[in-house]
Amino acid sequence: MKDTVSDELSTRLDISHKQLLQMLGGSTDVIVKEYLLEENTRIALFYIDGLIDMNLFHTSVLYSLLENSSPELNRLDPEQKIELLKSRILMAGSLSVIHGYKQFMHDLLSGNVMLLLDGSSSALRMGLPGWEDRNVSEPNSQAVVRGPMEGFNECLRVNTALVRRKIKSSHLWLETFQIGRVTQTDVSIMYLNNIANKELVQEVKRRLQQIDTDSILEGGYIEEFIQDTALTPFPTIYNSDRPDTIASGILEGKVAILVDGTPFVLLAPTFFIAFFQSAEDYYQRADIATLLRLIRFLAFFLTLLAPSFYVAVTTYHQEMIPTTLVISLAAQRESVPFPAFVEALIMELTYEILREAGVRIPKNIGQAISIVGTLVIGQAAVAAGFISSAMVIIVSITAISSFVIPESGMSIAARMIRFLFIGLAGFIGLYGMICGVIILVLHLAGLRSFGMPYMSPLGPSVPSDMKDFVVRFPWPKMRTRPAENKTQNPVRQSTPKRRKPES
Repeated sequence: MKDTVSDELSTRLDISHKQLLQMLGGSTDVIVKEYLLEENTRIALFYIDGLIDMNLFHTSVLYSLLENSSPELNRLDPEQKIELLKSRILMAGSLSVIHGYKQFMHDLLSGNVMLLLDGSSSALRMGLPGWEDRNVSEPNSQAVVRGPMEGFNECLRVNTALVRRKIKSSHLWLETFQIGRVTQTDVSIMYLNNIANKELVQEVKRRLQQIDTDSILEGGYIEEFIQDTALTPFPTIYNSDRPDTIASGILEGKVAILVDGTPFVLLAPTFFIAFFQSAEDYYQRADIATLLRLIRFLAFFLTLLAPSFYVAVTTYHQEMIPTTLVISLAAQRESVPFPAFVEALIMELTYEILREAGVRIPKNIGQAISIVGTLVIGQAAVAAGFISSAMVIIVSITAISSFVIPESGMSIAARMIRFLFIGLAGFIGLYGMICGVIILVLHLAGLRSFGMPYMSPLGPSVPSDMKDFVVRFPWPKMRTRPAENKTQNPVRQSTPKRRKPES
């Protein structure tokens, strides 16, 4: 920070007052109130309008200063006055003495009331944050039928409290950093000190501290800075707006990264299978959870391969289709002017445009537009001979399947790769699809998340972790935490005692 003055606060109140207002450019939301407590005790209170709780300011600060002021202040030197105000007069929630313009500005702009005393080069910080924020509500991105219905919001302290409600342990440690030269965004990490791998925690800290940028406005900024590689469409850091999901990850030895201003919390490291697991899997019986996971994997493969398989079979491998179906498809495509490859591209691009438009369209007309886009346009395209009915069915199944994947990052990755598979199927047929699948598997096998294999426990194989892979074992059977996390304490529960059958 390059200033024309020293970072040390002036002992003269009028000079400090002038310098601070000059640094803030005379901003109209900066409020300064000066008071004379005793004959020779002048103070000034600084705060940002809209960032503090005004009720607490009047009751805990102004009332304490004006009603509880002590004549003893006249007999003390300035530094002793600061200590007396902190220990005996003020009743604000959190009080601390700070030094320097830089720290003063950071605390002021973070929603604190700052007190300057004439004659002292120190300032008193009073934590009275009171800005408007969204109430804790149901999470939007990862809804469940059974389970907690509370989600994170944009306030960092609310989010840390929601996690602490789930994990009431003194080993749950919280560390906070300020990242962003201009925004000075609070970024916190949460982990269980007696479970999380020490090297993992240090690596997360190192990557966060290496970030040198002007601004951090959302967790996505952090994700791109700390991921192992950017040369992949697959997400290598998990994010969720559900406190129970984040608490579950912390209990498995992972590190949570919370960013002020966003309801999405990051988890590191993460693995491919995590994007097919839902919080609801652990609240249902094991057999139900297993069935749901199998459905999600089926939906993933449909999203990824259904259009390309249709293009390959109808273009190059008609002998694989039953005769009756071949005749039906030929009749449908008789009036279609495009080959199946071009037809699939047109329909997939149209769907992606409609999907993106659905996000931006105002809610009061969004339903009407979606009906027009899906029913009217689709039916008109088929009636005009522009698109075949079979292709509309394939694209519809693909679109619906993409919503089955619990985490949106994996769904987006599948949608992106789908176009590559359509291209391979259009030019080489099933052979191209098989080559594409092989390349995709090799790519996944080479990915790392904070140095750990992305495809674990499948590759490298970790048999002990297969109990929570595609098939979820009952809770009494899942004694240990995932071995790939290399936790300090791998045992999560004792072996259940067998009860003797009653005679």
